[in-house]
Order: sequence, then structure tokens, then C-alpha cells
Amino acid sequence: MSLRLLMLGTGTFALPTFLKLCESSHDVVGLVTQPDRTGRGHHRHVNPMKQAAEERGIPVFQPVSANREEALGRLREFRADLFVVAAYGQILSGELLGIPPLGAINVHASLLPKYRGAAPIAYAILHGEAETGITIFRIEPKLDAGPVLGVASTGIGPKETAGELEERLAELAPSLTLEVAGQLEAGTARESAQDPSLVSTAPRLRKEQGAIDWSLPSRAVECQIRAMQPWPKPFTFLHSAGRPPARLLVLDVDPVDAGSVDVAAAASSPGLLIFAGKESELLVRTKGGAVRVNRLQPAGKRPMSAAEFLRGHTVQPGDRLGAESP
Repeated sequence: MSLRLLMLGTGTFALPTFLKLCESSHDVVGLVTQPDRTGRGHHRHVNPMKQAAEERGIPVFQPVSANREEALGRLREFRADLFVVAAYGQILSGELLGIPPLGAINVHASLLPKYRGAAPIAYAILHGEAETGITIFRIEPKLDAGPVLGVASTGIGPKETAGELEERLAELAPSLTLEVAGQLEAGTARESAQDPSLVSTAPRLRKEQGAIDWSLPSRAVECQIRAMQPWPKPFTFLHSAGRPPARLLVLDVDPVDAGSVDVAAAASSPGLLIFAGKESELLVRTKGGAVRVNRLQPAGKRPMSAAEFLRGHTVQPGDRLGAESP
């Protein structure tokens, strides 16, 4: 036997799971994905999920809201046994979730109940977690609160950005999704309630969260820089006497041992450059220490090493990094 599956997903995170389901013994009867978006110059963004479905002759449905009555009617027509949801981007109503006989499951990129919400990968890195993973849970109307059906864990690399971690988690999800679908088909699935005392949230990122906070401890600064890639990108402004603030993306740093810097000065001067102009080394003061900048990107330029940046830019003692307006 096999299940009739309807996939609801949009982003690249969901694509490996969709492809794996298409290759399985189950029958993927359709894809529900977000409407096409038009970017600058009226160019349409490529939706990889839609493209993959069309290449395989799988029907694609793109409602503005999947919860509207006309959309619900179309969803019923698929006669799916189970809805599989991953990075779809819409909150689903109780009426929608009640359509398939086996309900709906979600592929979520965190170890629930930690990091419920739209940006679990970024928040796991931002908060310095050593581990994350994939949780498959039964969807209920309350956000990411349904009972857990399956979990797969993985460590977070010490230099891994949110984008890099997302790619790994996307490849971890398909086998677990198939395992859970098989258990639901066989009637052997086991549900575990989430512990409400362990809940944390991961709301959608805002552009301003990319502004690097140099007043944080060194490790927290390094985590923020990794968490904000690929979006909204970790940015700051170089303030030099007699020049307007210059926007920079700081792409890679390493925390520096507090013993290597003047800790008392660091605590009162976050963002101040240390050893600026000394050959290839660029350090920035943080709370109680400093970070060494490895890679950065001036506005309108390509990414470069700190050594390349210092060869092309005059940096003076007293220069600092921080918000555009002091």
C-alpha cells in the first residue's frame, strides 16, 4: 500500500523532502506552494518547488490563502491521505487540517519545543546552541505546538552560518519524513506531547537584527554574525574622523582571549578598533574582550580578508565600528 500525499511547501528547505517523497512508493498527488513573486524589473523569482513539480507532471496549486473556502474545496479534490508541510509560509486553519484522514504533519528545523516559529535555524545559532535538528510533528492550530512524531538531531558546526546549517538540515529531513509517513500508514506512529516549560520562540527575522551589537560578549557577537547569514546579513558602520560612516558587512570573526586585550577599556569602548593598521590584523573590542575580523565586505565591493581591507583602507587609532548614527 501507499499513501496519497499532498505537499505544502515553498522554500529550498522543503525541496529535498519533496523530491524524496516523489521517489518513494507513496503517490504525491499535488504541490501547494506560495503564489509567484515578481522582483525588480518585473522578473519572476524561480520557485524551485514549483519547477520540480512541473517537471514531474505533478499538479501545482498556488492560493493566496490556503484557508479560504474556494481553496479548501480545491484541497479536498486532491483526496490526499496526509498533508506534508515544510516551510510553506502560511498558518493553517483547523478546517484545513481536518481535510486529510491522517491529518497534517510539519517538517520543522529545530528540536521542539525549542524555537517554535519562522526562523528556528537562525535563533539556534544566535543563542549559541551546540545542537539542533529536525522535528516532525502533527500540526494543530496553535503554532508548532502539536505532538512530536519523530526527531533527528545534529551538532552545529563552530563556524556554520544559518544558510549552511539550513542546507544540512534540509538533507536530514527526507528520511525522517518518510519514516513517520510509513508509521502513520501502518498505524504504529507514537506521539509525544511537547513540554510547555521548555518552549522558546523564533519569530521571523527583521532587517535591523543584522546590525552587529559590539557591546555583547565576543562569543555572542560571533554567533550573531553567523546567525544573520544569508539574511539579513550582519552589518555595521566604520566611523573615522573626517569621513562619513562607511557601511560594512562583517562575515567571519573569531573570539579573542580576554587576556589579549585591555579588558577594562574593552568594556567601556565596544566597537573600538584595536591594532588597526598593523599589517594584516583587525581586532574589534566587545564586552570584556574582542573579536578578530577574518572576512568583511565594504559596500559595493566583493568579500575580502581583513588583510586585503587594511591594504586598501586607511584605518586610524580611535576608529570604531557601530551604528550609523552614534
